[in-house]
Amino acid sequence: MEDCLVSEFKIVDSYELGLFAIFDGHMGHDVANYLKEHLFDNILKQDGFWTDTGSALKKAYQATDKEILEQSFQLGKGGSTAVTAILIDGHKLVVANVGDSRAIISRKGVAKQLSIDHEPSKEKKLIESKGGFVSNIPGDVPRVDGQLAVARAFGDKSLKRHLSSEPDVAVEIMDDDVELLILASDGLWKVMSNQEAVDSIKNIKDPESAAKHLIEMAVSRKSKDDISCIVVRIH
Repeated sequence: MEDCLVSEFKIVDSYELGLFAIFDGHMGHDVANYLKEHLFDNILKQDGFWTDTGSALKKAYQATDKEILEQSFQLGKGGSTAVTAILIDGHKLVVANVGDSRAIISRKGVAKQLSIDHEPSKEKKLIESKGGFVSNIPGDVPRVDGQLAVARAFGDKSLKRHLSSEPDVAVEIMDDDVELLILASDGLWKVMSNQEAVDSIKNIKDPESAAKHLIEMAVSRKSKDDISCIVVRIH
């Protein structure tokens, strides 16, 4: 396991913020742990966080990646994906991600994916425009420069010329029809669809029990990747 996660509520400038994140490290957990300690702080101190949260998230992701690269001697040559969700006063949800950890909500029992899976095959032209390549070896997944199975990530200094750390951002209003939010690393999504995840926990009231149930399902389906999961009940 190279994952780290954040799940907490805090009051900032009289707003109640729910801060949720999953960081799926590769080649060690040092970068994921750095993100756990610093990314939300960097997001909250950005000018314009309250007025243009999406722009603030993008700036903070880029700034944090720069910090990680500058400290690569201490943090190592690994990297991490990230999916973050900020719930503002229980009403406005802002999701950002790089990599293939995923955020979904359930609205009236129907799953909606808010993050984007950054797969190398989908961003092949962009990677090639930067001088990189995407391998496609039979029996293996597509990889950036034959190494990394995601097209965007924090860290990974040796691949950074061909990798982006710019997040995709989505904003969703949490109306009365939204029941829950699920964040999970790709070890869950490799063996389970979004709708399966929602359906399997719709009758489990306790969010911690729901998250454990999803993880146990992924293990029982013989997922061989890191599995971390957060479930947030909205109402």
